[in-house]
Amino acid sequence: MLDGKTALITGASSGIGRATARLLAQHGCRLAISARSTDKLRALATELGPRTVTIVADMTRPDDVERMMADAIAGLGQLDILFANAGIFVTGAAAGQSADSWDEMLSVNVNAVFRCVRAALPHMQARKCGDIIVTSSIAGHEVLPMEPIYSASKHAINAFVYALRRQLIPDNIRVGAVAPGTVLNELWGITEESEIARRVAERTGVRSEDVADAVLYMLTRPPHVTIRDIVIMPQALDL
Repeated sequence: MLDGKTALITGASSGIGRATARLLAQHGCRLAISARSTDKLRALATELGPRTVTIVADMTRPDDVERMMADAIAGLGQLDILFANAGIFVTGAAAGQSADSWDEMLSVNVNAVFRCVRAALPHMQARKCGDIIVTSSIAGHEVLPMEPIYSASKHAINAFVYALRRQLIPDNIRVGAVAPGTVLNELWGITEESEIARRVAERTGVRSEDVADAVLYMLTRPPHVTIRDIVIMPQALDL
């Protein structure tokens, strides 16, 4: 169902973004991948193949977001799928956190998503088709005490996704959010395969590939079916 489709993935250099890029490529998608890390992007592009469009961009910079979208559409010829996945994670007591770190997290987790979607919409609306998926979090459904600002950012994303989906019904554009719990990847500071395997065996975390599978499921539903949310939790840590 995805063979020949085109997709832009932000935050593609690691974690959920990288796993989703690999999976969509396996299913015949042509990809534009974006992140801040030049070396990691180039390595992934080499793995995915020569037709991959590589765009180094910083989601905290509005001009970078606009350039990224323009380069993705130009490089791919059209944009069928936007996976707005880039995000950062800051946890801890509000009194002990840096206000600057809050600003950066809100810039990436909220404002950059708004800007990515806004930049993609004229193209998708003109074609009367498209899929937009945003990486949310269980923190967007349950307020987590040690993640007040992160939870706020993901609640904002969910509100945006729900309203946007209704606005875009006449344009045949589907909009949904994937909301994982603990994902065993770089965002959580977990990179050793032995530690990932241990946590998976204990059912206290999920792999990035598990989330990518959910994204693939959302994208491969029949056109008349929208998956509004998929919430993915480690079985032993359900909230």
